[in-house]
Amino acid sequence: MADIRVASFPRDLPSVDRLWFEYLSWGNDGLEANFGFRLPVRETVDHDLATITKFAPPDGQLLLAVDVDVAVGIGCLRRSTADIAEIKRMYVQPSHRRAGLARAMLDALVTTARAAGYRRLRLDSPNFLTAAHALYRSSGFVDIAPYAESEIPDQYKAHWVFMERTL
Repeated sequence: MADIRVASFPRDLPSVDRLWFEYLSWGNDGLEANFGFRLPVRETVDHDLATITKFAPPDGQLLLAVDVDVAVGIGCLRRSTADIAEIKRMYVQPSHRRAGLARAMLDALVTTARAAGYRRLRLDSPNFLTAAHALYRSSGFVDIAPYAESEIPDQYKAHWVFMERTL
């Protein structure tokens, strides 16, 4: 079983880069198959790496699921507004799914958000990620309308699910 730990920088930057790129590329394959478009993966990863402090305490958190010293999953939390945090880039490699890693990361991010004083948590994900939506709903998230702070361009929001949980 993998362990969940807080990412350490600069040591974990290569793992974060790899997992974000893998996650967004995998998601892009689904976007193309389902809707016929792709989003800029490398540009998005490079932007997130350049602004990685948005995921650092006290406003955020970046977690890794690590199996025998190899990062196999990632989950991030960042400030959205004064009392709302957003979960970003939740991903577990296919070979490690169904082992409870995503739930463990989600639970840790909820705990971190609550301890940081946030009152609500939000997230967005493509509408074909139904297993992820089931996980979020089982943890108290409910569907909401698109929120202004989401990074999703307006023209793609119809293909996304937006969710929120009160803490």
